[in-house]
Amino acid sequence: MRRFGIVLKYELKEYFSSKGFMVVTVLIALLGAGLLFLPRFVDMSDFTGVKVVGKEEEPGSEEPGEEKKSRFLYLDEAGILHKEVLAELFPGVEWEEAADRAGLSSAVEDRTAQAGFVITGPTEYEYYVYNKSMSDSNPYLFEEAMRVFYRMDYSAKQGWNLEEIDAMYRVPITGSEQVMNKDTGENFWYCYILVILVFMLIVMYGQMIAVSVTNEKSNRAIEVLVTSTTPNSLLFGKVIAGAVGGLFQAALILGAILLSYGVNREFWGGKLDMFLHVPADVLVTFAVFGLGGYLFYAFLYGAMGALVSKTEDVSKSSGVLIMVIMVVYFFSLLQLDNVEGPIIKVLSFLPVSSYSTMFARIAMGTVAPWEIILSFVILAASIYGAGALGAKIYRMGTLRYGNPIRLGAALKEIRKEK
Repeated sequence: MRRFGIVLKYELKEYFSSKGFMVVTVLIALLGAGLLFLPRFVDMSDFTGVKVVGKEEEPGSEEPGEEKKSRFLYLDEAGILHKEVLAELFPGVEWEEAADRAGLSSAVEDRTAQAGFVITGPTEYEYYVYNKSMSDSNPYLFEEAMRVFYRMDYSAKQGWNLEEIDAMYRVPITGSEQVMNKDTGENFWYCYILVILVFMLIVMYGQMIAVSVTNEKSNRAIEVLVTSTTPNSLLFGKVIAGAVGGLFQAALILGAILLSYGVNREFWGGKLDMFLHVPADVLVTFAVFGLGGYLFYAFLYGAMGALVSKTEDVSKSSGVLIMVIMVVYFFSLLQLDNVEGPIIKVLSFLPVSSYSTMFARIAMGTVAPWEIILSFVILAASIYGAGALGAKIYRMGTLRYGNPIRLGAALKEIRKEK
């Protein structure tokens, strides 16, 4: 135990004495927290719907509805257009009639007008725009306007009262929801972000552990270390130190962001609740299962590092492990919208995936207490098994140099030793 404590202390010192580690952690935490304080000092009411407290409107300033409107042109060759319909569907647009196609096209081309429409028939039109963005909804809105024009013209010819017909089809319906347990839609996005976060921690710190082990072999430092301590103490010290470093970094950054949003939530008008309003039970489950998943993979990463003698071979030795992590990661994300499905339920009990799927089920679905306990027991037993297996591979591979040792060959040799 004393040897383990020495290794742990040394590895922790390596993390926390690293200026890069500390500076990046603090900067990201401060940047995230600072951005969430912006609505207190900057008017972001267009997005949040909340005015900066204490900031009065200056004389002569524009009212909220008096912002500058976009300029659109139209040419009605079919004689069916009704400007009041366009004004209703395009509230932020000032419509002007073009003299001809050439004038409309040139105005759009020289950007004196943002867009233009030519109505060529009762159900046909042409759209003119200089640069069409992916979020351009103008054609869809104008198509709806064309349908209204057509209904108005048809009803007039038939002598029908369009307002009565429209009122019948558009009768207002009032409904209320009573969510008895979890609202999956509201909880989806913060679960999505947390799954990505724990995946990044596992890959980043796992790779660091593997490289650290390989570095000690490549510079022969391991030969000195094993004479003063045991391979088990070395591996467990590295893994636990990495867990502490990862938890510190994640807790500081995530804590600063969540706390800052909690303080400024009313200034955001609750707009970021889907990302940052995370219930305490989900955070606790995320911390417990995320730490368990990290330890499970970290022991395996340490063993993979002991199989090679050069750092450039680390990615080759850990290729299968990375593939497993990636497959689990994508399966977890793809199943987030179906947390009551059989696939994610199975994944929530497997040690390779429970670190991300179990807290997602708790956040967005219904999970019996026995399921949580069983999943954690399986994960804890798997951590012990991964630690024991990793320690044996580490002990067997630390003093072997030259070509990388294949995982299959290492497992066969361990079985022979028994």
